[in-house]
Amino acid sequence: MHSEFPLSADLIYLNHAAVAPWPLRTTEAVKRFAEENARYGAFRYLEWAKQEDLLREQLRELLNAPSTDDIALVKNTSEAISLVAFGLDWQPGDNIVSSNEEFPSNRIPWQALGDLGVEFREADLNTATTPEEALFKLVDRHTKLITVSSVQFASGLRLDLDKIGRFCRDHGILFCVDAIQSLGALRLDVQKCQPDFLMADGHKWMLGPEGLGVFYTSPRARNLLNLMQYGWHMIEKVGDYDTKSWLPARTARRFECGSPNMLGIHALSASLSLILEIGVEAIESLLLERTAYLVEAIGNQPDLELLSSGIAERHSGIVLFRLRSVSNERLYQHLKQSGVVCALRGGGIRFSPHFYTSQTLLERAIHIALRA
Repeated sequence: MHSEFPLSADLIYLNHAAVAPWPLRTTEAVKRFAEENARYGAFRYLEWAKQEDLLREQLRELLNAPSTDDIALVKNTSEAISLVAFGLDWQPGDNIVSSNEEFPSNRIPWQALGDLGVEFREADLNTATTPEEALFKLVDRHTKLITVSSVQFASGLRLDLDKIGRFCRDHGILFCVDAIQSLGALRLDVQKCQPDFLMADGHKWMLGPEGLGVFYTSPRARNLLNLMQYGWHMIEKVGDYDTKSWLPARTARRFECGSPNMLGIHALSASLSLILEIGVEAIESLLLERTAYLVEAIGNQPDLELLSSGIAERHSGIVLFRLRSVSNERLYQHLKQSGVVCALRGGGIRFSPHFYTSQTLLERAIHIALRA
């Protein structure tokens, strides 16, 4: 499978939690689309629309969603979260429970509701027996929604979505999941964890381009959202350009106001064909083997400190650590100059390999870090 990732031999790519390199088949799909467009323009647009339908089905399969009607194609995670945050009806005194480790995309839209009298509560995930219990301790009768990342972007902490989903259902609370740090890397079943809303960009673990993501809504929750954006593509009778009366689409397409990102659709569909061909269960197993190796290797080096959880059930594709003897900035610059592509996050250095990353490269990265 390494033939799908012809990365430069000068690099050790450990930054899939930021922006992933494309598989070779994705690069080829983009070339074909561009060449076709250059020669024929939109002459084959109906064929392009079939690729859009295929992508919806691929995303449905990845999420185990009941129907492609539940799948909307959006620009990014922030857009989808904003559709929820400003689509729901809020009352002064309502509150939202989240964590203090969220990426800004899953914080800023909710904080922006403060002018409406809505409180955004951030749980310290380390203050209870489990991270989930820390969230639940902040819930009261005014809690309208719990919103969390499936995996925290800096520490890599993996939350128990099934447990949070059960709690929300038992207490009549809406459940929103930012799945950008797990979808494509770890198994995720919306029929098990039952989120009302779930969103993710395609450019991280799904190995696709920036500018295209998925927004899942359950049928019940979908109807709770007031629409924020309007256009030709979000109506029920899409393609009927002469109609003067219209209704929003009954499906999640109601959140897609205008022309689709056809270039991104072709690219992400190609990437997902690889993920589904291998199987997410196999990808998760391979990725967690790499995470376990990094956790053990870091733990065996006295000069290194593991900042991610050491509990296997909490592992994801992200491992956070630091070198005790030098600053994080100096270590990051040393790694960068040595060809290790990683990130400076959460008070340490974030390594995020994918299923195809060899253990040899992980060994080299650790040795390079120790020479800083």
